[in-house]
Formats: sequence, C-alpha cells, structure tokens
Amino acid sequence: MTKSAYWQKMIETAQQEHRPFFSLAPMEAVTGSVFRRVVMQAAAPDVFYTEFTNALSITHPKAKFTTRGRLYIDPSEQPRPIVQLWGNSGEDFAKAAREVQQQGYEAIDLNMGCPDMAVIKNNSGSDLIRHFDRAKEVIEGARQADLPVSVKTRLGFDEINEYETWIPFLLEQQVPVLTVHVRTKMEMSKVPAHYELIDNLVQMRDTLAPDTLLQINGDILDYQAGIQLAQQHPGVDGVMIGRGIFQNPYAFESQPREHTIKEQLELLRYQVDLYDQFASMGLPGHFAPLQRFFKIYVRGMRHAAELRNELMQTKTTDDVRAIIDQLEQEL
Repeated sequence: MTKSAYWQKMIETAQQEHRPFFSLAPMEAVTGSVFRRVVMQAAAPDVFYTEFTNALSITHPKAKFTTRGRLYIDPSEQPRPIVQLWGNSGEDFAKAAREVQQQGYEAIDLNMGCPDMAVIKNNSGSDLIRHFDRAKEVIEGARQADLPVSVKTRLGFDEINEYETWIPFLLEQQVPVLTVHVRTKMEMSKVPAHYELIDNLVQMRDTLAPDTLLQINGDILDYQAGIQLAQQHPGVDGVMIGRGIFQNPYAFESQPREHTIKEQLELLRYQVDLYDQFASMGLPGHFAPLQRFFKIYVRGMRHAAELRNELMQTKTTDDVRAIIDQLEQEL
C-alpha cells in the first residue's frame, strides 16, 4: 500500500460523508491503549494516535522496556493507531521507524510542537521549529522504514509570523498529513487559537503541496465544533480534538445526546477494568495517571467537586469500583 493510499483508507468514510476526518490528539499519559479503547466505546474518531514516545528509547538496550506500555496495541483497536515519535536525531528515528514497523504500526507522526520544557531542552518537540535542518533530518530518518510520515506542529516558537516560513518548509517535505495547532509554543494554550490564519494555511497547502491533508488542532471541543470550523474554512481536511475529550468523553458523537449518570459510571468502570487488564500483562503503568481521568466522569454530577476529591483519594481500582457501586445504588 502506498503512502497516500494508506491515508485514503484511513479517512475514506469521512470523504464519502463529505466531512473532515476527526482524530484524537496524542497526549502524554493519556492516549495509551486503555483510554483509546474507552473513547472507542464512547464515540470513536476516524484516527487515533499513541501518546508520544522518544525515538531513542524505542531501540535503546535499557530504555526500550519502558516503551512497551506506550506502544502496546490491543487486537480490538481498529483501525490501528498511528505512532507519534519525538526526538532530534535522524539516526534515532531511522532505527525507531524500523522497529515500530516490525511491531505492526503502519504510519508514523512526528512531534514538532510539544511545548514541554523537558522536551525542548532535549532539542526536540517545538524546538525543531527553530532548526529547519534538524527537522528535515528527522523527517528523512523516519522515512527509512518506508511508512507514511506525517507531522504535528505549531505556528511558531516565539512569534506567530514564524508560520510564514515554517509551514511552507514543512509542506515542501510533501508529508501526507500536516497537523497544525494554531498557536505558538510560547502561547501554550493560554490564548484563543488563531483561526484567523487557517485560510492562509490552506492557501499555502494548495500552492506548495496540494496532495497534503491539512488537519487543524486547538480549542475544538467536539464533533459539531469541528464540522463548523471546516465549513467556515473550506480546504481543511481534518480536525483534531485534544482537551475537549476531558470535558466530554463523547466528543466525537456525530449525533450528540444527553448521557445519563449511569452511562458515565459504566464508562468509568470500563476504563478501570481495562486498566487492570493492562496491568496484569506486566506493562509499565501506575495508578496515579488513572486519576487524571476522574474529572471526565463526574462533570455535571451533583457535588461533582466532592465526588472527584473522593475518587482522588483512592489507592486501588477496587477503591474506585466501591465508589461506583455506591453511586449506582443511590441512583
């Protein structure tokens, strides 16, 4: 299957329905196999990504064992997620790309937008926006496995107008998909996303790389908001939702409806059960990251703050189930 054919297959339903394709953003300690399956159960997007993984660690004699949990794919996950990698060395990416291909991944996404200072100090993530030569080396390295290699980035590092040279540079690499979080690194998520620049991005794409699919990320909370964005900016091919999933686990529903508390509790129980299955396989993981999800399920409930605090005090999955049981009895 050619690079373009892979992405055509991934988004064929969206194209048939004349809508943008939707994806769940890669998020650290969030978009592992457990939560991807929770979102599949609630309302699945067209495309999933893994949480981002250090390219160097994947083949490092010692560190590679720490990536097993990040890279695990359950057989029920269809379509298979795209692996997102970060780093700064073309050689590291070449080795990692061959390894993830052997593990069954069919596409790679490169993280060129992470604003985390630990990643930036490693000359990776959004730091690549300031180093075109290194970014090109990373892309070429990742292509050594002959898998489709897409890129996720931001408008710039310090200044918005950096996009005027950075985005054309990436488009000239002829990547199959370019995802742009329409803020700079310095802006983090503290200012509204710059939707006013989307039409400029579309024009750049149409001129320099008409075969590249353009995906937009930033402040898009749900399916309906994504549809509206694409209608307002013709030429946008895809919509990526990130933090919106924490406000609504059903964010990808094309026909939204009010979900009962019982449904929310059942979804939480499903995630807790999947977590136990994951842990029983000996895959790296800790209980603490599970706690960051509790706010998703208690939102909108009576005494939500107190309930979330009670859940945050739990130490085991059985503790969580006991609270779920109690709430269901009260219902």
